[in-house]
Amino acid sequence: MTTPPAVCVGTGPLSFADVVAVARHGAPVSIDPRARDEIRRSRTVIEALADDVAPHYGVSTGFGALATRSIPPLLRGALQHSLVRSHAAGSGPEVEREVVRALLLLRLSTLATGRTGVRPETAEAYAALLSAGITPVVHEYGSLGCSGDLAPLAHCALAVTGEGPVRRADGSLTDAATALRESGIRPVQLREKEGLALVNGTDGMLGMLVLAVEDLRSLLTVADVTAAMSVEALLGTDDVFAADLQALRPHPGQALSAANLRALLRDSGIRASHRTAECTRVQDAYSLRCAPQVAGGARDTVEHAARVAGWELAAAVDNPVVTVDGRVESNGNFHGAPLAYVLDFLAIVAADVASMSERRTDRFLDPARNHGLPAFLATDPGVDSGHMIAQYTQAAIVSELKRLAVPASVDSIPSSAMQEDHVSMGWSAARKLRRSIDGLTRVLAVELLTAARGIELRAPLEPAPATRAVVAALRAHVPGPGPDRFLAPEIEAAVELVRSGRAVEAAQTVTGPLR
Repeated sequence: MTTPPAVCVGTGPLSFADVVAVARHGAPVSIDPRARDEIRRSRTVIEALADDVAPHYGVSTGFGALATRSIPPLLRGALQHSLVRSHAAGSGPEVEREVVRALLLLRLSTLATGRTGVRPETAEAYAALLSAGITPVVHEYGSLGCSGDLAPLAHCALAVTGEGPVRRADGSLTDAATALRESGIRPVQLREKEGLALVNGTDGMLGMLVLAVEDLRSLLTVADVTAAMSVEALLGTDDVFAADLQALRPHPGQALSAANLRALLRDSGIRASHRTAECTRVQDAYSLRCAPQVAGGARDTVEHAARVAGWELAAAVDNPVVTVDGRVESNGNFHGAPLAYVLDFLAIVAADVASMSERRTDRFLDPARNHGLPAFLATDPGVDSGHMIAQYTQAAIVSELKRLAVPASVDSIPSSAMQEDHVSMGWSAARKLRRSIDGLTRVLAVELLTAARGIELRAPLEPAPATRAVVAALRAHVPGPGPDRFLAPEIEAAVELVRSGRAVEAAQTVTGPLR
């Protein structure tokens, strides 16, 4: 596997593609020379304050509720190390490598703006850590999403100082001092304000939001593919997806979804078979007829979340910050509320799209509603159970997704002796969203598996060329209809077809790019 090109971090915002390249694909990182110059300029401001007799938060004082204590010069380096060590207080399972890499990259991006006051060598240590593939061990619990993702960021800061556990590029566990030595990286000795600058950001929430947007954009196209397959195999009509009907309600996501459905169902022999006077059904069930309204609304919600993420990618979150004109000012930009709200919104979207997918799957299994298909799509109903329990699995996941859709951002638990008396819980919102996205992936995979079987049971009627291509891609890994088989591996094969993007790629060999 070739290493992707390096991502250059400058004073401006990173793109979604930059975050994905570093977080998921292991791209190395460099710092733009202009960013180094800006870092140096702001560092001179901090060093001047360090010599000032007046107290300055984070430079010559304690933190949070202890900000009233003035710290003498000889203890200020120790203060920063103490901050990082004490804040590296996470607990629970390890967070995924891609999340930690996104978090590191986004903290580096803020350092590169020159608004934090760190030294250039501190920023370079973050770039080196990413390029070497060293991933600090970060835990599930420890962030309230206000004052930033404190504990997760502190675990990362601890690693660049040569302390705490990390994983090498090959995934093996070691201590940070060993990993840094193996990669020729000098541990950072923190100076005034640096510890604070390394832990005070929304980077974990933002990284997971960017990755979620990327995943959901892909999955909502899959949802159009599986919806088209279900409409076709359940003898639904594509007339309701007509462009002029969709234009009567001009939501952009709805228009895109309906256009995808039209392209996917074009030239369907199954659809043509009941475009006759003998077909007396007037309207399809909502799970078929309203597919573009739900998936389209989900698309628009994802794009709103993407705009919020874009604004945050352009932010320089720290407290205090070094302003462009050289002031050092306290602020509240670390509060994660804007991210927490959209992270919760996306969990609602994932739950609802999955709910509609499960309803379509359920229709296939009921002879009273599947228009001539065998019960549970079984080869010999009664002897065989067909896809009966696959739908149970879907239903269990959808039920879980509904629980995960309960917003985290409406909760707040005061901390730090009531100094931090309102928090966003954005990290928690992001963590549950990742579970929601995995669940949606699996629900769509079961619908794909079931709809493909339904299409094949309509033989000798011919499906649309695009849906036929998706069925063929599935059949490269999963056999067609027949007596009951061990179903779990077939579900996992369908999950991989969805997650990898190959299901959409198969359809696009016929339709061209789906949007």
